[in-house]
Amino acid sequence: MAEPLKLMYDGTFLEQFGTRLKEAWQPFDVKRFLNEARREDWAELELKPRIRRIAEALGATLPGNYPEALDVLYRIDESCVGFPYLFFPDFVEVFGRGEEHWDLSMKALARFTRRSSAEFAVRPFIIEHPERMIPQLLQWAGDSDEHVRRLASEGSRPRLPWGQAIEMFKKDPSPMIPLLEKLKADPSLYVRKSVANHLNDITKDHPELVLSVAEKWLGQHEWTDWIVRHACRTLVKRADPRAMALFGYTAHEESAASLVQSADLTLSETDISIGGEVKLHYRIQFIDAGSSERFKLRVEYGIDFVKSGGKSSLKRFLLSDREFSQGEIIDHTRVHRFADLTTRKHYPGPHVITLWVNGVEAARTELQLHKE
Repeated sequence: MAEPLKLMYDGTFLEQFGTRLKEAWQPFDVKRFLNEARREDWAELELKPRIRRIAEALGATLPGNYPEALDVLYRIDESCVGFPYLFFPDFVEVFGRGEEHWDLSMKALARFTRRSSAEFAVRPFIIEHPERMIPQLLQWAGDSDEHVRRLASEGSRPRLPWGQAIEMFKKDPSPMIPLLEKLKADPSLYVRKSVANHLNDITKDHPELVLSVAEKWLGQHEWTDWIVRHACRTLVKRADPRAMALFGYTAHEESAASLVQSADLTLSETDISIGGEVKLHYRIQFIDAGSSERFKLRVEYGIDFVKSGGKSSLKRFLLSDREFSQGEIIDHTRVHRFADLTTRKHYPGPHVITLWVNGVEAARTELQLHKE
């Protein structure tokens, strides 16, 4: 199991960072900075609270004047690259939201996002001042730097993971459509992924809006087509009829029998411990209507994962997404590991395993998961 990301701030990371700041600005008190950051409850803090704590420690040890503090950070930020330095934009979020600092903070967010990411830090600015931030986001969407263009899309996502939700865009995402339109054929895959994820967020509350955008965009450019497909992935998983038709999946009635002649799903083990693995053997024979017509089908397996409160939540995993001949048989095995991840913790209990064809369940079985 991978180490929690929060541990990257243990060891010598903060000591080395403090030393770098001291070299750039002699009055910097490294010991005080470390004491402020790692006081009392440091060990219990998760990743984002640690990032906030470091930003607050900087506020306590850098010059009390915000522009002067930014000037010190600007002396070293070009060598502070990557995820660990999210506390740079977080410093702007904590100390730079005053009206008198607006222009300076906008420049700081655009600067810091080039080497880390300001996608979380920009969100309070959007929530508090949408009338000022929407034009700013549109301006960033035209920036020559891909990181700044991505900030425009990623920072304004209504449901950014780990980020504060932007309720106004959950209710009405239409102000962001012109921004996404501006980025729909961006040359950077980094940006295009963000546009697709932004649209996928919108599908959770306004699927018809995204489908209208998708129908308008599809076929305009190969990069845009990729965005459209990735943006509609949740709708395809739900077997939304309009989304399925958009991407050429074979339509079917409510019963999987309209596409599947037979389907079987068996497990190598039906009783395993957390951390173990199981082989899923699946066999599907598709109908043969006596023609040469091929089916475009999405085959998945699903697991109803038991959650901490005892309820279950279904997650589906892709097995195949292609065209199949009539009467074709697929007979394969897939290994699934029930090891804890940073994104998923496993809990004991009965886990229903299912087989899906174009969003319709075709077979099921059950596995009992125990503590290690």
